Amino acid sequence: MTHTLPGRRLSRAAVGVLAAATLTGLASLPAVAVAAEPDLGIGQLAPITGAQPGSGVDVPFSVLNKGTEEVGKVWVSYTVTSGLAAADSYGNCMYSTESSADEEPEKAVAVCAVDQPLKPGVLYVPEQPIGLKAQDSALYDKVRVSVDSTEPGPSDNGGSDPVPGTGAPLKLVEKGPATDADRASHGEASSSADVTAVNTADFALTGARLKGEVGDKVTASVKFVNDGPAWVYRELGQGAATVDVRIPPGTSVVKAHDFCSPVTKTHYTCGTSQSWVNPGRGETYPFVLRIDKAVEGATGKVSFTGADRPFDKNAANDTADLVVDAGAGTTGGSSTGGSTSGGSSTGGSTTGGSSTAGSATGGSASGGSTTGGADPQTATGGNLAATGSSSSLPLVGASAAALVAGGGIFYAVRRRAAAVK
Repeated sequence: MTHTLPGRRLSRAAVGVLAAATLTGLASLPAVAVAAEPDLGIGQLAPITGAQPGSGVDVPFSVLNKGTEEVGKVWVSYTVTSGLAAADSYGNCMYSTESSADEEPEKAVAVCAVDQPLKPGVLYVPEQPIGLKAQDSALYDKVRVSVDSTEPGPSDNGGSDPVPGTGAPLKLVEKGPATDADRASHGEASSSADVTAVNTADFALTGARLKGEVGDKVTASVKFVNDGPAWVYRELGQGAATVDVRIPPGTSVVKAHDFCSPVTKTHYTCGTSQSWVNPGRGETYPFVLRIDKAVEGATGKVSFTGADRPFDKNAANDTADLVVDAGAGTTGGSSTGGSTSGGSSTGGSTTGGSSTAGSATGGSASGGSTTGGADPQTATGGNLAATGSSSSLPLVGASAAALVAGGGIFYAVRRRAAAVK
């Protein structure tokens, strides 16, 4: 028969006594106070309308310390889209730009260290509203104001190095005790508002004129450009413009641009790489067509569709023709026509059986899509570009392969960051 050793029994009893004594001692220690986290809020910003390009824009805001303890220092930050700029340079603010990323355009950023205490339950406003200026390109813009109890870190998107302001500091003054309505309207630490300017942006289309024989493959480059003066910024996930392309009779699509989706075999809709388009920028949509049947002067149509464009007051360049003339044969080689702007264009040179027409003398830029950049948009002008035929596809394939890859009406698929709302 096995017996428990007396020493082991005593050891367990001692452990129990020590544990009880330890718990009793811990219970008798005074409670350690845990500091409450600061709870700050920004009042909901009101939309601003009627801004005039070149004029000032005032942005009033308010800050509320919703916590129970005084906050000794806060950081007030504000960001604006490219149609706006800082008019006032506050000495306690650092100014920089944030690069476009995550479907968001480039923004100007100000981070202001407000070194003054904020009492709990008290509403604060700046001595003067934040001073901004509407740029010549202003139209649909956004401003965002936020408040933090710690200094915000640099943006992950990159941008310019911060530069200190040179004027008087941004200060907050007491407005009075907060009401229940104030607490409700200061629920978040940031708020955004739309800023709409009185401005225009001229969206223009360019078609193409092609020649070839039955069986030839020809490339028609449809072009969209924003002739300004304003930039156009749509809601996130929505293309800046939608272009409707009707293919000429007697032809079929061998390859459409990746930004274009078929509605039918002869009807495509094309979008843009971003939700915004800057002045002088746009997209080029090459279509490789096969001439299946000789139709003299066969004409397709290019036009805008989709979202309304109340800012576009010039309807003369909202449509363009896409012409394929299969009535006269070609002698081989390949040719690409130049775009027109202001109704005139200059011809190019012919080299080794291949000719390329020059760019328009009245336009600001020539076509072709950019790839890999934050703003893959292109510039062009006019309404019709002349393009010759090609019975060989290598040059056409190489040209098409060099264009931006995408899909659908809005093709930029990126990790979405916090947007300027």
